[in-house]
Amino acid sequence: MTALPEPLTAPYDFIGIGLGPFNLGLACLTEPVEELNGVFLESKPDFEWHSGMFLEGAHLQTPFMSDLVTMADPTSPYSFLNYLKDRGRLYSFYIRENFYPLRTEYNDYCRWAAAQLSSIRFNQTVQSVTYSDADGLYTVRTAGSAFRARHLVLGTGTPPHIPAACEGLGGDFLHNSRYLQEKAALQAKKSITLVGSGQSAAEIYHDLLSEIDVHGYRLNWVTRSPRFFPLEYTKLTLEMTSPDYVDYFHALPEATRYRLEAGQKGLFKGIDGELVDAIFDLLYQKNLPGLVPTRLLTNSSLESARYEESTGTYTLGLRQEEQGREYELDSEGLILATGYRYTPPAFLEPVTDRIRYDSRGRFDVARNYSIDTTGRGIFLQNAAVHTHSVTSPDLGMGAYRNAYIIGELLGREYYPVEKSVAFQEFAA
Repeated sequence: MTALPEPLTAPYDFIGIGLGPFNLGLACLTEPVEELNGVFLESKPDFEWHSGMFLEGAHLQTPFMSDLVTMADPTSPYSFLNYLKDRGRLYSFYIRENFYPLRTEYNDYCRWAAAQLSSIRFNQTVQSVTYSDADGLYTVRTAGSAFRARHLVLGTGTPPHIPAACEGLGGDFLHNSRYLQEKAALQAKKSITLVGSGQSAAEIYHDLLSEIDVHGYRLNWVTRSPRFFPLEYTKLTLEMTSPDYVDYFHALPEATRYRLEAGQKGLFKGIDGELVDAIFDLLYQKNLPGLVPTRLLTNSSLESARYEESTGTYTLGLRQEEQGREYELDSEGLILATGYRYTPPAFLEPVTDRIRYDSRGRFDVARNYSIDTTGRGIFLQNAAVHTHSVTSPDLGMGAYRNAYIIGELLGREYYPVEKSVAFQEFAA
């Protein structure tokens, strides 16, 4: 029996693949642009952003102006303030006098914006991307459908990173992205060990420590960092999340950029300073009746891990880096707050010959955020710390990047893009 041909849509100007905050922002900003016809494909049935970390009181580390649109178009109907007005919470947010939206609130805002857009297609898992020289179009195939466009914008995000020591490890260990779903089962164990040193690790440690006397578990927090670094959030440092710094950083030699990437993690992966203090205060409070069963282990890298099914216990092989000493730690529960790491999606394999790579095999992302050989065919959201510095994952720079990409798609500036905003000079 001959298979039926897959239905082909009329060509779009661009296709957005994946729908995190960055591509959702692009969808909002292109919705009123009559000259652009785009579609966004997302595998999930609805918008969802880190739902496993919706801890009570947890908030963004960037102000509300870092929403989907404001930094490109303050008059957009898809702004966070318009969302608050629509929800009847604008005055409450004003009286709260806190610029930082709650994480659950931000997710609800994104869902509110997505529900108003005509360009989003949920339940569309991309299987492959091909290119035709004959018509200059990319074809993006999902189950039973094919979408064609002249340009692609990749917004597939960064999947949870599992350290090499834990690959293939048995048991019920989890990445922090599933923390809330697994919290009750974790708290039924006699011991819990948390590995990691960023904001997510700190939020989970504070949450588990607050209930340690209720459930009676032992709680360990292990980090390879020499201390629990606070997020550097001074105003002159924040000027590094600016177009000026992107220009400077991108023009540096590749080796220099990689060296800086390794040393700038504290600028976007540190812990909120108030949370660091809150953890200390909670430790002080919990220790008043007697020594609380918790350990904070710094300078300790995870070298190995094994799981004993008969006892339901993990044995972690750790190395104290400054002393050069190895030791072991046993735990029934294991949480990996080890961040996220970009992996090029498999659906790009048919067009790898059209993509630029650097000497380390990562995308060679041009200043205009393109990664293809033409310099204007495939654009990348996020995943470019090695070329665009700490601005790549920063929510506050998402609208700027989208305004830039829209200008590239149109061949002219649509949303005015700031060229120089920093007081300091980065280059000689």
